[in-house]
Amino acid sequence: MNLSEYEWPRPPGFTPFAHQKQTSEFLLANPKAFCFNEQGTGKTASVIWAVDYLMQRGLIKRVLVVCPLSIMKSAWQGDLFKFAIHRTVAIAHGSAAKRKEIINNGAEFVVINFDGVGVVKKEILAGGFDLIVVDEASAYKNAQTARWKDMRDLNKVIKGLWMLTGTPAAQSPVDAYGLAKLINPTAVSPFFGHFKDTVMTKVSTFRWVPKPNAMTLVHSILQPAIRFEKAQCLDLPPLTFVERESVMSPQQVKYYNVLKKQMLIEADGEEISAVNAAVQINKLLQIAGGAVYTDTGEVLEFDVTNRLKVVQEVIEESSHKVLVFIPFTHTIELLQKHLNKHNITCDVINGSVSANQRADIVKRFQEQAEPKVLLIQPKAASHGLTLTAANTIIWYAPCTSVETYLQANARIDRPGQVNNMTIVHITGSPIEARMYKMLQGNISNHSKIIDLYRQEISLEST
Repeated sequence: MNLSEYEWPRPPGFTPFAHQKQTSEFLLANPKAFCFNEQGTGKTASVIWAVDYLMQRGLIKRVLVVCPLSIMKSAWQGDLFKFAIHRTVAIAHGSAAKRKEIINNGAEFVVINFDGVGVVKKEILAGGFDLIVVDEASAYKNAQTARWKDMRDLNKVIKGLWMLTGTPAAQSPVDAYGLAKLINPTAVSPFFGHFKDTVMTKVSTFRWVPKPNAMTLVHSILQPAIRFEKAQCLDLPPLTFVERESVMSPQQVKYYNVLKKQMLIEADGEEISAVNAAVQINKLLQIAGGAVYTDTGEVLEFDVTNRLKVVQEVIEESSHKVLVFIPFTHTIELLQKHLNKHNITCDVINGSVSANQRADIVKRFQEQAEPKVLLIQPKAASHGLTLTAANTIIWYAPCTSVETYLQANARIDRPGQVNNMTIVHITGSPIEARMYKMLQGNISNHSKIIDLYRQEISLEST
């Protein structure tokens, strides 16, 4: 379809990039297709414009967007409010009854998380959807899961399916099987074992390695597809900031609110010093991150499954190596265990790592294929180190120093960096969201810390 006369809805002063227009046109030409554009290339906007064009032409009425919890609001709802403010959007999250109500309310865009689809599959099938957009589609690589089977059932009825991911087969060629079965089923064997034998060679009881032609075969089955890498998008800014939401667990919410009430009592009629404000803010950040240090020096751990998943999602979607900045020592241990469990190689740089050890870790990170990730305590490595093998930084939680924040981000933004870069902020609490804004705005004086403290305690309990 021709977009030459399409009036691109956009904020004032914004012009769609050439690669975004080409992506929109490709999707319009293919009712079932892959978009493998690299993270940070603006593929969400490309999808929104393509959908808006189809809606303007009266060719479709409703779209279901399936994505991780962490980007339902920050990416999809945010971009829809930015690029298609004239369209209606609803977030289908919460209880089964609430999800069903939202599905049935008739919004043009309905955004739902992966595992929510199965809860309201019946309502989706009856909801008049013409197109499904799956973001971070590698979640559907395993055709044996209930999640995959739910999508298969929807795909039989709903005519359009666009699957987006920057890393379609990052860990193994067999990851392509589930994706291909949804978009291009005739290109692959109906039996997974046969497909695995086609792309992998068994070298021992538990070890398989890709065959020399594996990537060529994967490319042939993951069609039709389009891909733009950041390096190809010369009009992209060199550094992009992304927000990812991590919902706090009920346990975290409980203790977060308890601490806020204590802060409110302390602030009643008393002058709060910047030092005390900073200490209390740090405790709120610790709770949101997963481990708080008590007055006796003990560590109280919380369920941070959601946050660990979000970090893992970003790592798996990254085309190059990744730095994760984590302010608190015990939280580093939580994340390290999680990544090791999921076979994601990582090293740690914190205050206990000697200068010689640090030099070895940096050399290995810069020059070898592994590790994929460095977990770093910001103050331990915010100056001096060159870590340009990475082009993505994840802030697991914000630090409280603007200087440390800027210097940490500069570890990848240095001479030798040949890739466009992405800074990802993980946020799950009001204090984190405001802290990131302060850090990006270079706001560091003590009065602002006290303002932040008072803003937090003035909010209603979450």
